[in-house]
Amino acid sequence: MQSTFLPFYYDLTSPDGYIAKILSRTDKNIVALVKIDNIPSSFVGFSIEKEDVFFNMKSTLAQLGINCAGIKYDISSKLKAAEVEVEITSLDPIGKTCMQYLEEGSYIGKLFACAKTRRVRDPEYLSRMFGRSDRDGSPLLTLGGAHGSEDLKLEKIDGRTIAYLALKNGVIEYEKEIEGFLPTLGKSLSQPHLKTRSLLKLNQTFQNDKKRVLTDGRILLVKTLPLHVRTVFGKVVDDLLPNGYFHTSASILQPDTKASGDVYELYGTSTEEIKEIPLEFYTLEPYREHVFFSDRDQLQNCIEDPKYLFKAMETAPEPKNVKCATFVVKGEQLKNLQHFDWIKQESPPLEFPGLIDPIKQAIVVEKYIEQQPSYPFLEAIEKGEITSQGILLTRFFPSPLIKRMLLSKLIQRCIKSIYFENPSRSYDEFFSHEDRSLLQDLPKFGIPIFWVDKASKQVLQYIPKPEKDTGMFVPLDKIDTFRKSTAIGVYGSNLLEGNFEKTLTDILSGLLQIQSELTHPLFNPKKPLALITGGGPGVMSIGNKVAKSLGILSCANIVDFKSGSNEVINEQKQNPYIDAKMTYRRDRLIERQAEFHLDLPIFLVGGFGTDFEYTLEELRRKVGMAKPTPTLLLGPVSYWREKITSRFMCNLTSGTIEGSEWVSNCFYCVENAKQALTIYRKFFASELPIGKNGPVYKQGFFSFDLHEAMELEASDS
Repeated sequence: MQSTFLPFYYDLTSPDGYIAKILSRTDKNIVALVKIDNIPSSFVGFSIEKEDVFFNMKSTLAQLGINCAGIKYDISSKLKAAEVEVEITSLDPIGKTCMQYLEEGSYIGKLFACAKTRRVRDPEYLSRMFGRSDRDGSPLLTLGGAHGSEDLKLEKIDGRTIAYLALKNGVIEYEKEIEGFLPTLGKSLSQPHLKTRSLLKLNQTFQNDKKRVLTDGRILLVKTLPLHVRTVFGKVVDDLLPNGYFHTSASILQPDTKASGDVYELYGTSTEEIKEIPLEFYTLEPYREHVFFSDRDQLQNCIEDPKYLFKAMETAPEPKNVKCATFVVKGEQLKNLQHFDWIKQESPPLEFPGLIDPIKQAIVVEKYIEQQPSYPFLEAIEKGEITSQGILLTRFFPSPLIKRMLLSKLIQRCIKSIYFENPSRSYDEFFSHEDRSLLQDLPKFGIPIFWVDKASKQVLQYIPKPEKDTGMFVPLDKIDTFRKSTAIGVYGSNLLEGNFEKTLTDILSGLLQIQSELTHPLFNPKKPLALITGGGPGVMSIGNKVAKSLGILSCANIVDFKSGSNEVINEQKQNPYIDAKMTYRRDRLIERQAEFHLDLPIFLVGGFGTDFEYTLEELRRKVGMAKPTPTLLLGPVSYWREKITSRFMCNLTSGTIEGSEWVSNCFYCVENAKQALTIYRKFFASELPIGKNGPVYKQGFFSFDLHEAMELEASDS
């Protein structure tokens, strides 16, 4: 996979080859053995039929009247090398002179793989590139400048896209001084990275009054508008040239030059004047096509079907705990992923000294980042070696330490979504505080996050709750519900289910029945319900079960209660009725509790955790974190008096809650669904005495059995 990102080579071409041995030589003909070394393993020519690979000579030599033809090809993927027996022929007197300077060590051309599967078949593939530019603002496809689209005719012939480039009037000829340039050119051929074509132009003149007709024993050099093509290779189609015309083997237009394709070298015998040059096209590696995500219809269709994502994750390399990642830009690529398409990298344990030694800290962090499996993809995007938009698949949620790369402008533009299978290698499905921070940041920068969740067998998307600093992983068909929902919460014991299921069912179903009648901002026909619990057994399980049975979005904030020995305690056992979720590690228990953000809490019988949650809901209302909304205490009045009243009275008589006594009017003990719905109806009708200007209930909450509540009950009935 990493060989894909070699910046100097495309997978349809090899490096330049040099003459290793001259087998025979005349003044007009040379047979030579050309050797090509260090061919990347990604070279497509290793895997297709040899007859679809041909030797493409340097255009500088072709413009001087020389042609090359591969006679015999020996291509070795094992050695990553090739030997080609090449026949070199002069087509022109200048070419005959130039051949004198071809020696062993001269670099004269490269291999090109005409892979049929990479041939552009639909003209739309090219035409949609007009008007688009790369990240530097350079156009992806123009002919003769930014407004040259009208001059490029695209047709579909024999199942392939053909572009006809109109030729300018006139031909290119050489000045007499060209022969003095040839010795220098001969020496430059031993330096494969020297560019000589621009120097050749210094010795060329354009004769615009001459006809574009072949002359025996002469090369015909013709000119088109400069074709700037960044997304494909172009290749001259010999069989669409006029009868008697042939193009030299320098017939490939590279995608990495901004003014290629303006000079063509023709030879043969014909009296017909040539008017245009036909080109066919071959796509680059998917990563380098400059293709926008919006153009990948098949990829978009695939990621909407969870089976393709689960299947793709199954191709990740063994063992199951190894870190690995891959970048996908095409639907076919996603459907046919193999284990070798993933990059796997391990990051050994490192000590982070922190701010005690900031210099060492920076070095260690940089080393850690480079050891992440997604790093090669991110680096390739930054360097411009990956130019197409796509999706990042990773076995584990990305390390927060690579946040700076993920949120950079170049990467944010290229990565359109991230899919992961497990939140953490060390902590299973539980996110760290830093993870949750990254989860909040990525959607802000337009990068959606998806959990390919084996537990629920669904693909879940992280959705930030509007106007909150938290969110949850939500089934794709429930996203709108989650965003708009009013949150009802159920707090209670993980040990006891009690006999609350019917009462809770009646309360929630009653709410759904009156929903159409209401216009309250928290509850109306446009505000769906979501029910949130801690996701465990006992009362939490009952809450999620009832919600799911009524079609209410069933959510959970799940915390890791495992001890250091990884012993599973009762709180750890998740119930099976959860749709949407967020997970927390044990050291962030209090933060997790603060992120419930409930609009309408309901308390059932509970222990230490419930006591803490009750106090937190009191505090939310006291300090204004939550608006004064009714919190239901479901169960016998006697139970809630024992749990709450003595503490409230102690605080009241000691003066420690002076000015905040009113918080008691936010809590309502109800023993049945009728009483609960009475409270809700009056609240939604703005008839409930609640908030700072409301009464103080001396037992710490309202109950229907006290005289002070009779009027409330009577007015409802």
